Parts: sequence; structure tokens; C-alpha cells
Amino acid sequence: MAIKRYTKMEYGSPDEMVFGEARYPVSYGLGQTVGAGIVVPEINFAPRPGAEKSPETLRREYVDYITKDVLDRAITLGFPAVQLENEHIFQMVNDPERFEKPVVAGQKELMQKYHDEYGIALSIRHTIADPRLAEEGLRPGMDKKHSYPEKTIEAFEVAAANGADLLSIETMGGKEVADYAILRQDIRGWLFGIGYLGSLDMEWIWPQIVEIAKKNKIRAGGDTNCAGANTSMFMAGGYLDRDVPRTFAAVTRAIASARTLIAWEAGATGPDKDCGYEGPILKSIAGKPTAQEGKNCQCAHADLMGNLIAQVCDLWSNESVEYHPEFGGSSVQCWLGSIGYEAALMNTAKQLKQDKLLRDLYMATDRYRSPEGFILAYDNAYKIGQAIVENGNDIYLRAKAAGMTAARLIEEENEAGRLRLSKHEQDMLRKIITDLSALPDEQSKFVDQCLKDYKDIPMFNPKNYGL
Repeated sequence: MAIKRYTKMEYGSPDEMVFGEARYPVSYGLGQTVGAGIVVPEINFAPRPGAEKSPETLRREYVDYITKDVLDRAITLGFPAVQLENEHIFQMVNDPERFEKPVVAGQKELMQKYHDEYGIALSIRHTIADPRLAEEGLRPGMDKKHSYPEKTIEAFEVAAANGADLLSIETMGGKEVADYAILRQDIRGWLFGIGYLGSLDMEWIWPQIVEIAKKNKIRAGGDTNCAGANTSMFMAGGYLDRDVPRTFAAVTRAIASARTLIAWEAGATGPDKDCGYEGPILKSIAGKPTAQEGKNCQCAHADLMGNLIAQVCDLWSNESVEYHPEFGGSSVQCWLGSIGYEAALMNTAKQLKQDKLLRDLYMATDRYRSPEGFILAYDNAYKIGQAIVENGNDIYLRAKAAGMTAARLIEEENEAGRLRLSKHEQDMLRKIITDLSALPDEQSKFVDQCLKDYKDIPMFNPKNYGL
């Protein structure tokens, strides 16, 4: 399938974007529609250690315990629509027929029962694990030890044929170079690892996912740069952390957005993955529904934009939580209540025609809490989107433009005295702008330089990317 590049924005202005509405709503599952006027809570979960000891125990954990608990609580609280997300564990992708198939089929069977009995709109996203190892090979035929590339595609086939409504993955392409770059705060290395190599990996895997979804009459959702930009964000951390400047993390997020966009360019319909904080940028470009996570994902991690990131979401997620008991019920029941009531607030704001007011309150709360939150505020996300589409046909130039636009936005706001930065963050910002400005305008020159300069990075093999 051909990749169709985005070279223009789907929205005429950033103010047109708001939570619960997308230019291209998506219907799937059991009466579920996303992006057509309401925000849907998306509950994500993980089994307890030991549940994976056999296919029977894993199915029991996912179906009889987790899924039933979610559905019971959704009906108890009167939520009209819920999406489940099952992020597959290793066993499910390593042996799909034995471990994955019973879980996928069992979850859908139970969901159908609740939908028929109570009329609740339900859907389930299956996020296939990406166990591929750069040192063994990312493409078919390369991994002679585990055959992980082949198993990954097989896992998509099994999920699609047995009850998945929406397919996603958190691809790992370029991570070996990106990790090297984060530790050295090397923005050129990051641009090469995620902006270029990550994009090549996306171009390989996502057309296959889209074809599998079409064949089974379901939806291909989207990707996330959790493996890269989230690593950068977590290492930058909060106000007590000093390992990585938050200005570096912000620019890496902007660069990553050009890479994550490729899932939609390959034909995926959305909604994309919740842990892709680059979602507001993608939505501004493509107009497809976006899943987001923030203040209601404290069970998984903290961030500095917990309210802001809800500003234009269409699904609202808890990120993930291990299944276990809490005072208010099981963990999945408690966190479904948290995200479900937040979605209800957004939907009530829409009914009262106060949705843009709430959007702006979300955004203003965290706009100046961190550089990354600042560049993801919907008005700035739109500007980064514009930089991407202006260079839309070149995966290198558009990623570079996204990074430079983010850096300049931060610089301008800091100079105006509105976005406060430490000396460490200011020094890094100046270095980023200098380094990006020095890069060539031709993709071939950039790639040749990087292949030479980064050839000794452990586990990096150009053949993984068709180079």
C-alpha cells in the first residue's frame, strides 16, 4: 500500500480543534463511534505476574476477572460507552495461537453479552507487543534465533481474526540510536534515530497492519513513540530531576510526531495510541481521533501536562494499571471510574456548549508548567503541524522542521518572560537550535553523515531499515 503524505492541514485554525470531535470520526466495535461528539473512556490494564504461566490462567485473568470487572463497573456507574485496551504481554506475541487467541476471543464474547443485555457501546483495542530486537534483526528473515518480526505480524493476524476492533502497536524502530542520543543529549542523533530510522520502520510495518485490518473488516488505529519520546520525557522528569533538560525532551517530542504520523499516512484511521503525547500535533494535521492520557493515569506514571493533554482528546485513558484489589474495588474498576467521570465532564461541557471554555482551562493549567506541555498546547501543536506538512514529502526535512519550530517557540516564549527556563535548559535550547541549524538541507547528505558517525552504536544495523 502506498504511503499518502500529508502536505496540508485538515483544520483551518487551531481553534477548530476540541475534545470529542474529529474531522473524520471512526465507527467500530459494538455501537462505538469516536470523534463524533463525545469523549469515550479507554481503560487499559495488565495481568498480575504469574497469570501467564499457562493459556488457561491467562485467559481467566483477562476475561473472567479483568474484563468482567470493567464491564460490571461501567454498567454500575451508568457509563454509556467504554473502550478497553489490551496491551499484549510477551507470551501473546511469542505464541499467538495458544496464548493470544483464547484471550481475544473470550474478551469479545463477554463484551457482546453485555452490549446485548445493557445496550452499552463497547470496543476493544488490541495493542500487539513489539518484541523485535535490533541486534537480531527487525525485518523478516533476519532474526534466526526468535523470528520476532514474523511473530509480530502473526499476532496481528490472530487478533484481527478473533475479536479485535482496533489494532495498534508501540513500534521500537530507531530506539537503539535514540537511547544513545538521549544519554548524550544529541539532537542530531535523535533526529536520525526517530525522525529518520523510526520513520523507515513505520513505513515497513504499518501498511501490513492496515491490510490485516481491512481484510478482517476492523480498524487500524495508530502508533506512539512511547519507546522514544516517552523515554526522553520520563528521563527529563519534573522539578527535582536534572538528568535530561526538559527543553531537550520537548524538542524530541516534536520530532517524534513526524514519525508517528506515518501510521495514518499508511491508511490507519485512528484513534491513535494514548501514550503518544504527540497526539495533538497529529490531530491538527490529519483530523483523525486521538487517544490521550494525563492526570488520570497516575497509576502508571506522572507528567507535567496532566490537564493540558486532555484539550483535544477523543478517547481518555488511564495508560495502564496492574490488576489488583483496592479499597474501591479492583484496580481496573477504580481507574475506570476516574477516567469515566472525567469523560462525563467533557461531554457535559459539550452539551452545555462550554467545551471550548473547558478546553482552554485544561490548556492554561499546564501551559507553562514545562517546555513540553507548552509546545503541545493546541495552538503550538498546530504550528508544529504546519511545519511538518510544509515539508510533508521528506521524512527528514519535516522531522527537522518540527524540532526547529518547537525550539523557536520555546525560545520566543522564554525571551518574553512567560516560559521560565533554568540555565541548564536555556543552554540546551541554544545548543539544539545551533545543531539543527547546521544540518544539511538534503536528506541524502544527512543520512550519509549519520551512517558514518553513528556506525559504532551498539546494536545499530542499517539493514534493519533497508539501508
